[in-house]
Amino acid sequence: MTDQYPNYPPPGGPPPQQPYYGGMPNYGPPPDNNLVWAILCTVLCCLPLGIVAIVKSSQVQTLWSQGFYAEAQKAADDAKKWSMWGAIATGGLFLLYIIFVVVMIIIGASAGSFTP
Repeated sequence: MTDQYPNYPPPGGPPPQQPYYGGMPNYGPPPDNNLVWAILCTVLCCLPLGIVAIVKSSQVQTLWSQGFYAEAQKAADDAKKWSMWGAIATGGLFLLYIIFVVVMIIIGASAGSFTP
């Protein structure tokens, strides 16, 4: 006589495995798009580099929702990189401007004290 009941695991054992139907794996929440830093870079620092950062940060959510998780992470990293380079470029230009002003003050002070 055959057993008409399915073969269930004993109580307390591991649960039966569910078949895999090819569903989407859960990758968690999307990465931070760094939009705030991109906007601050555009407004306060360097306009061209800030615009590139805004474009990259706006691509993050779209790529993530389409399932391109690696591309979304790369766009988020690129947005952060462009914002950082914009801030560094502005800091460098500001430092060069301060050096220029100090040199001009020194030249003006030394030329004004010269009497023939």
